[in-house]
Amino acid sequence: MRSSRTVLAFALLGMALGGCGGTTTGPGMAEEPGPAQIVDSWASCRTAAPQAGAVLSVPNTATPTPTVPEPKIGRIDPAFTPVAAVLCGREIRPGINGGQEQTATERRAEQIAPLLAALRLPNEQADGDIACTLDMVIPQWLALLDDRGRWLRPYLPANVCGRPRAEVSAALAGLPWTTVNTRTVGQVESPEAEAAGCAQRRADMVWVETTNGRPGPPAPATSPAVGPLRLCVYQVPASQQGGGKPAGDFVYGGPLPSERQAGVLRGLANRRAVADCQTPASRFAVLRPLDGAAGPDRYVELDGCRRFLIAPPTGGAQLGQGDEALAALLGPV
Repeated sequence: MRSSRTVLAFALLGMALGGCGGTTTGPGMAEEPGPAQIVDSWASCRTAAPQAGAVLSVPNTATPTPTVPEPKIGRIDPAFTPVAAVLCGREIRPGINGGQEQTATERRAEQIAPLLAALRLPNEQADGDIACTLDMVIPQWLALLDDRGRWLRPYLPANVCGRPRAEVSAALAGLPWTTVNTRTVGQVESPEAEAAGCAQRRADMVWVETTNGRPGPPAPATSPAVGPLRLCVYQVPASQQGGGKPAGDFVYGGPLPSERQAGVLRGLANRRAVADCQTPASRFAVLRPLDGAAGPDRYVELDGCRRFLIAPPTGGAQLGQGDEALAALLGPV
């Protein structure tokens, strides 16, 4: 069994995801809910909450996770006496053979007095204008069980910004959680992508930028003094091709051989006019600095229109026209 501190490190990610996107002001007055719906019998997180904590999609999942009706969240009915709490969520863990897997977890705690006290608090009320950050908040999937095996989804009292009160977050983090079940949901990163140093999935930014009409004129000459590059190649499923932001799955990659890199940089430095073409690519390559240093991302369509895009970290992406010879230099390494 894993300790509560280790377990909650990922589980509490659901309480606040993302950075500050700005602030908003105004009176924070969360609506007071009615009593929670009581369900007759608890089975498992897999049955009651198969998608709990699924903030990260799993590529190439053969069988989609089903959805199930959710009971009404609300205050704890005085006639319902909780004796245990259950958290349903997801974790990212190293795979047995490398890479990373997403697992669904079920955790249980029975010493829940501090949590019950926090759940019975009222919503905080604002006194005048307030400033709230625009963090993305995903509430925990929490259930309370009584000694008859019944369960309910408790309401999490909110602060003036509509997020769970600090007392609730502290109580959840402090409980002695025990992991009672885990199951693998799917592969997040393959061993091959990990070994190559590539992300498992990337968006075809050539298509995104050209569809939105933002790229500038053909890219200027690329300096031959560019440091070593990493090559990552992605396959775009037919269902994604031509969409608003087609995503590709990793196929192959690794350090780009130096004898090929010189030819690739020459191909990216050409000043040919970009073809008037609207054929989505089924494969594209991404070139980034091998050492992870800041530098332009280079996207190359390996078929379709065979365009390329050079996207500096400071913005101002520029479009160019590749050819079969450039695509051939970006074959398996």
